[in-house]
Amino acid sequence: MDFIKVNKEYISSFFSDDELRKVQAEVFNADNSLTYGTGKGSDFHGWMDLPARISESEINDIKYCAENLRSISSAVVVIGIGGSYLGARAVIEALSPSFKNKFEKGNPDILYAGHNLSEEYLHELLSLLSGIDYSIIVISKSGTTIEPAVAFRLLKNHIETKYGKDEARKRIVAVTDKSKGALKKLADEEGYKTFVIPDNVGGRFSVLTPVGLLPVACAGIDISGLLQGAKDILNHINKEKDFFNNPACLYAGLRNILYRSWKEIEIMVSYEPKLGYLIEWWKQLYGESEGKQRKGLFPVGVNFTTDLHSLGQIIQDGKKNFFETVLWVDRTNAEIKIPEAQNDPDGLNYLSDKRISYINEKAMLGTVQAHTQGSVPNILIKIPELNAYYIGQLIYFFERACGISGYMLGVNPFDQPGVEAYKKEMKKLL
Repeated sequence: MDFIKVNKEYISSFFSDDELRKVQAEVFNADNSLTYGTGKGSDFHGWMDLPARISESEINDIKYCAENLRSISSAVVVIGIGGSYLGARAVIEALSPSFKNKFEKGNPDILYAGHNLSEEYLHELLSLLSGIDYSIIVISKSGTTIEPAVAFRLLKNHIETKYGKDEARKRIVAVTDKSKGALKKLADEEGYKTFVIPDNVGGRFSVLTPVGLLPVACAGIDISGLLQGAKDILNHINKEKDFFNNPACLYAGLRNILYRSWKEIEIMVSYEPKLGYLIEWWKQLYGESEGKQRKGLFPVGVNFTTDLHSLGQIIQDGKKNFFETVLWVDRTNAEIKIPEAQNDPDGLNYLSDKRISYINEKAMLGTVQAHTQGSVPNILIKIPELNAYYIGQLIYFFERACGISGYMLGVNPFDQPGVEAYKKEMKKLL
């Protein structure tokens, strides 16, 4: 069985294994605080054993609902913001074809609303939905967060006008609190199918609850495989007592040593465009969990080799207040070789019969070496393959390392008091 691996080869010149060993006890103490619920925010530790705890009946209920929506919809609109949509979108973008026939019944496109307040975006979305069959998944703990609440008002009105109230209620599913809140009350009044957001799981840790699993299943992705991957790496992390072979502990330890060495920014790098939204989810997970008490690494993301042609210069030669964490997929799901060209007009015949993945790997290794030589530490995270099983591993790995890292910083990784500041000011202005 393969697991996500963390490679520290390209940061070995920045500090020694002895320095890393000094933080081992601190890392394992932080992980014990997670495991035994002794740290701050322990009432939000429900994600810790979730992959092993979710029942087969719960999984089947999600699958059945998803298949029903798939059978009647050319598109499913997921309404949510932050953790209510980013995790699902990360999985869907990672595991769906880059180019596909959109709006086919039985294989609906997944669209998104409630994650911005753009009038242009919502106008164009409503115009599109007027001409196709669609359903709605609305995700909100309270039902009063302004972005998704506004979007749901608009879409509820649209779908009821299009289909009538009786048919519309069959096309609306609510993922919300089990007993309270505006959305729960409305769902009960209208008779919508509902799924529960667990009380002890925060939004950014909710990918492996119905919050993420239902939209992912609607996209036709294997949620059982996703959960199995998460369960297997959960068991691996729990059992692995060798610090250097425990991926979550090693990653948390490495990034904290770098942070203490005045590295203020972590750049998450992917050489696979499909992982772009996985990085967006990671940014929220770490930014919202660690950014407290004037502490925390600022998380940013880039897509290489594309962004090497726009940001490569500043990464190589700019201010050295950051490090890179590189996501690398070992095995691709396709094979394309470079053809030989007559007369070699571009001088690239030396690459004839080489796979694109081979060239991409050399680009990655060359960039890592160049950036390391330019005083930019690089952590390498190796993913065996892009499929549901390994994406499930990656999600849980990042969640577990995030909890450890937050406790090492001395903050509560499971609250987000700063998020309320803009909401308060916006509400006064409105």
